[in-house]
Amino acid sequence: MDFSIHVAKVVRIGSFELWITESMINSWIICGVLILIALIVRNAIKNPQKVPEGVQNVVEFLVDSLDNFAETTMGKHGRKFGSFYGSMIIYILLCNLSGLFLGPNIGAPVAGEPKVLIDFMRPPTADFAVTFALAMITFTMVQGFAIKEKGTFTWLKGLTEPMWPLTPLNVIGELANPISLSFRLFGNILGGTIIMGLYYNLPWFALIGIPVALHAYFDIFAGVLQAFIFVMLSMTFVASAMD
Repeated sequence: MDFSIHVAKVVRIGSFELWITESMINSWIICGVLILIALIVRNAIKNPQKVPEGVQNVVEFLVDSLDNFAETTMGKHGRKFGSFYGSMIIYILLCNLSGLFLGPNIGAPVAGEPKVLIDFMRPPTADFAVTFALAMITFTMVQGFAIKEKGTFTWLKGLTEPMWPLTPLNVIGELANPISLSFRLFGNILGGTIIMGLYYNLPWFALIGIPVALHAYFDIFAGVLQAFIFVMLSMTFVASAMD
């Protein structure tokens, strides 16, 4: 069995190499699906009705729920973050759930075949590069909005509280947030991917019926839960930085 991240193509620009991985390709596919759905929905509610019905009713309910969730979690600042974190949770959720349709990569390269095999069978969030990039968005927002709301001097002063000898610990604590965020999401999704890969490598008679329950837990339950936790913690970090 092979659980490594495969490289689809290496683009060389002078001495610089850009590796196009399967995680990037899967992410682009999911982004493409989301953009297509958004365009279809936009076309369906091009002329919104005063009394919503059909697609407009569903969209208004979804947007209102995400805005209320952001406001409940982040307080007075929340509503303006609703669209951003709504997009993030939908993206992460689809990445996590993609294991239902894509599954783990099973089987090592066969002799005589190309060494680089493209496997569209791995959730993007099972790649630490993807989850770390998402966590760095949160880290940048935390520091950026803290400076915007408090000012640079007050932000720097906050790193020295409650007493200046604790400044290194405060800095380490800030740097630890994106690491813990990214590892939590990555570890849970990769763990499910590996377990499903090991299970599917069992003899055929051991696979009857049971994969449904395993997919329900590792892909649906864990996928939804981890998307919610990641976004919830991100919102909490940003809100705390702005207080």
